[in-house]
Formats: sequence, C-alpha cells, structure tokens
Amino acid sequence: MSMDPGSPAEPGMDDRGYRIHGRVQGVGFRWWSRGVARKLGVVGTVANRADGSVEVMARGTVHSIDRLEVALREGPTMARVDRVVVVDCTLPDVVDTFSIEL
Repeated sequence: MSMDPGSPAEPGMDDRGYRIHGRVQGVGFRWWSRGVARKLGVVGTVANRADGSVEVMARGTVHSIDRLEVALREGPTMARVDRVVVVDCTLPDVVDTFSIEL
C-alpha cells in the first residue's frame, strides 16, 4: 500500500501546523512549546515569524496533537495568546525530535 506523499510517515499520525498570535515573542514561547511537545511525544519545529507570531509544525498521534493545540491556545505564563490559526503542514519523514528554529 503506498502512502500519499503529503501524509505523515506512519498510520495513525497527524501533521498539523499553527500560527500563534498575541504576545508570543520574547516570553519563552518557543522553549515552552518544545517542552510541551516533547512531553506529549510530538515531533516538529517551532519558530518566531517576522509578523510577531510563532509558528509550530507538529507530528504526533491525533490525541497528542489535540493536547498540544489546547496547550498552545493557553501558552506559557508570560504570554498572551490572542488567536491560534491552523495552517497546512507537511513535515519531512525524517523529523524525529521537536526543535526550535532560530
């Protein structure tokens, strides 16, 4: 059975992207996101964007990705999350950790 090239590497896994807007830069959001994702067994990346948002690209079980989304909507203590937008996301099959892009 061949997999759709745009689908996650393993069955039962989901790729999902987020743009988080609000006071999310300069408050430890990327490091906090990495910690949450790793605890949930989610792989992917987190990065600041030029428009002041933070972008998360994640792969995990549907349950773990849903839990990550709930956490991202709250953010760390010093952050203020105004909105979270779900965006298209296709991670390369070789992604095996959650990392911060600088």
